[in-house]
Amino acid sequence: MIHSLSSVSPLHKFPSSEQTQKPTSQTLRTHLLSTFNTPFELKQLHTHIIKTNSHHSALPLPRVAAVCAFTPSFLYAQEIFARTGQPQIVIWNTCLKSFAESESPIDAIHLFYRLRVFDVCPDAFTFSFVLKACLQLMDILHGRIVHGFIEKLGFQPNVFLGNAMVHLYASCGEMDDARKLFDKMPDRDVVTWNIMVTQLVKRREVEGAYAFFLRMPERSVRSWTSMIAGFVQCGKPKEAVHIFSQMEEAGLVPNEVTVVAVLAACADLGALDLGRRIHEYSDRSGFRRNTHICNTLIDMYIKCGCLEAASGVFEEMQERTIVSWSAMIHGLAMHGKAEEALKLFSKMIQRRIRPNGVTFIGLLHACSHMGLVNEGRRFFSGMSRDYGITPRIEHYGCMVDLLSRAGLLEEAHQFIRNMPIQPNGVVWGALLGGCRVHKNIEMAEEAISHLRHLDPLNDGYYVVLSNIYAEAKRWEDVAKVRRLMRNRGVKKTPGWSSITVDGVVHEFVAGDDTHSQAEEIYQRWDKLLEEMRFKGYVPNTSVVLLDMEENEKEKVLYRHSEKLALPVRLLNEAVYAHKREKSKIFGTLDESHKAEYSVIIIPSKALGSSAPMFWMDTMAKFSTAFAYKKARKRVLRTESTVR
Repeated sequence: MIHSLSSVSPLHKFPSSEQTQKPTSQTLRTHLLSTFNTPFELKQLHTHIIKTNSHHSALPLPRVAAVCAFTPSFLYAQEIFARTGQPQIVIWNTCLKSFAESESPIDAIHLFYRLRVFDVCPDAFTFSFVLKACLQLMDILHGRIVHGFIEKLGFQPNVFLGNAMVHLYASCGEMDDARKLFDKMPDRDVVTWNIMVTQLVKRREVEGAYAFFLRMPERSVRSWTSMIAGFVQCGKPKEAVHIFSQMEEAGLVPNEVTVVAVLAACADLGALDLGRRIHEYSDRSGFRRNTHICNTLIDMYIKCGCLEAASGVFEEMQERTIVSWSAMIHGLAMHGKAEEALKLFSKMIQRRIRPNGVTFIGLLHACSHMGLVNEGRRFFSGMSRDYGITPRIEHYGCMVDLLSRAGLLEEAHQFIRNMPIQPNGVVWGALLGGCRVHKNIEMAEEAISHLRHLDPLNDGYYVVLSNIYAEAKRWEDVAKVRRLMRNRGVKKTPGWSSITVDGVVHEFVAGDDTHSQAEEIYQRWDKLLEEMRFKGYVPNTSVVLLDMEENEKEKVLYRHSEKLALPVRLLNEAVYAHKREKSKIFGTLDESHKAEYSVIIIPSKALGSSAPMFWMDTMAKFSTAFAYKKARKRVLRTESTVR
């Protein structure tokens, strides 16, 4: 079928005479103003401006600078700038700023040197943009050269430039030079001090940062936040909480970064009351949509034993990241809710959220709790096969822990032998823990032979081996282990418990008599013990792995740091109804477990000794604390949070 010309689609029509009109002079000029990219095109546009008797300011001067900066037309650009009546350094600074913030900040440095060649006099803004480029590149060599120009041209009194140089030196790791420059600065502001504090914190020199912090004439929210975060990063949550209390007394309002830092401290310290207060403040301040805060809240509640609160935060989140899902999966596993952890993982996969390495640590942990060896094997092999995640040493440690807990010690041992990466102390420690659970002395001795070389000063491993011998009544071997520790200079780190009452943290070690209320604490505990015995309480002395009489073992139990922490709340509160104490012991991997002590107290009179009580014995839920960084440090400690 043949169509007539009149039926041709409009898309195929020949352009009309109106459509083929030549562009007007104004249209051409507008087009060139926004598109010229070479000095030749610039000269065409310049010619047009001269012909139409337009002012040179009509030219986009920063674009002129960028086009001519690295060409022989540099002087031509200067002639144009001279005709505009504007200081040419202002125009060049705009170009420098653009280069410094681009993907190629080195162009800003090259342009600076070119400006010096053509004798363009810089100002403070010029140097600030070049220093910014040096910082982007971490280029201390050119930074020193720029510093020399600043000194030579007399810009050293400028506080802004001084701060930029201190920041550059400190960020590049030249802290000695940063300190010297800091000391030489004639004037400093709060930004100067904050730079030093922040950079020292980043280098984990928290004591040095705190020294600067104490000297500060004035402190901003950032100053306080940096110190709080610094103490948390260095494993000093108690000091972090103390700094936060001082910040509140100073009347400063925490920002979102402060909230995250304080919540992290609460998580490490077990300060549940403070954590809840920060949570309420965060909601009032409109921080509920901050994913980072929500993730930290989940971690804090999980570590404080409040799984329901953590789940509540998770469910209310409008946007969940893989960190949110992984934290919740790991939290469920840590609290013995392994089946729920696996269900949550399935839900995550259904929502097409890709897991990461931390997710699989939680999954392997959950399998370890439930004894799901085959599922654990499937997760371990699937992480690389299905998701392209290369197993790290943590994942291998979790697998050894899973197999060891299930009693598959030979398989766990062979698994270690076949690892493609060198096993570390944590991996052998996991096997050692399984040896203790299943009382395999021979394999425990092999594990400790490796641990002596990998982590010779870790007291936790020696303690586990000593306990294995003690459970087998091999007291001579127990004595040998202790002699070995003495000969190697290894000292057992004492466990400790802490309890927070009205914002004050009270710490105890076993048999502690240094507390200001020590006498009252022991008296109150004796009364509690008398009432518990009346109700049928019988102490479990089997956990005391010492060669001594039963009555002596009972005394050891009664002076445990957790039991000393218990009366503190009773002595410092007039009314009490329900108490839950959560304790975490971080030692070797196998000893990392969670014990929840429930004490239900029905008061008849405030602190009355005749108040009837029901003592529920210890319910220990063994779990690996692999994902916690503190577990790797092998610091044996007891943290108790009492609500």
